[in-house]
Amino acid sequence: MKAYKRLYELLSEGLYRFTYSMVRSAEVAEEIVSDVFIKVWQIRSKLSEIDNLRVYLYTIARNFSLNYLARNADSRVIGLDSLSSGFLVEGNSPAEIVISADLVNQMRRIIQQLPPQCRLIFQLVREEGLKYKEVAAILDISPFTVRNQMAIAIQKIGAAPLLKDIFSSLGTYD
Repeated sequence: MKAYKRLYELLSEGLYRFTYSMVRSAEVAEEIVSDVFIKVWQIRSKLSEIDNLRVYLYTIARNFSLNYLARNADSRVIGLDSLSSGFLVEGNSPAEIVISADLVNQMRRIIQQLPPQCRLIFQLVREEGLKYKEVAAILDISPFTVRNQMAIAIQKIGAAPLLKDIFSSLGTYD
């Protein structure tokens, strides 16, 4: 029971963000994460046979999310909650604080505008800290696809007009 609780503490927040990015509902994401851990409890005697438990749990969460989306395709409600960018910004002067806030807001908007698969891959790699191979296993795609989608995401974030303006005003962008 202690190991189960520790597993929940370690992975529930990341699984929540992952499922939320797919279903766009806080309540549904919480329910799916609960269902994932119920499933883990049900198969606890077979957990030793699983090579990578983290990938396994994210795969279950993906499947539960896709099942939810398929069942509710016509009645899907998109929540207004914004995605957490996962960035920590510290500013010392008022100018740095304003630049940091603008930068974080711009990055959030850009991340939200990425194509769905690209956004999901970016979040799993940058915010959840998963490796390309782990993301590929979770999403059932090639690691090269993960790499390419990350390159697209980083290129779009770096090409944002506000980011160029901020860096050029600091004299660090050419």
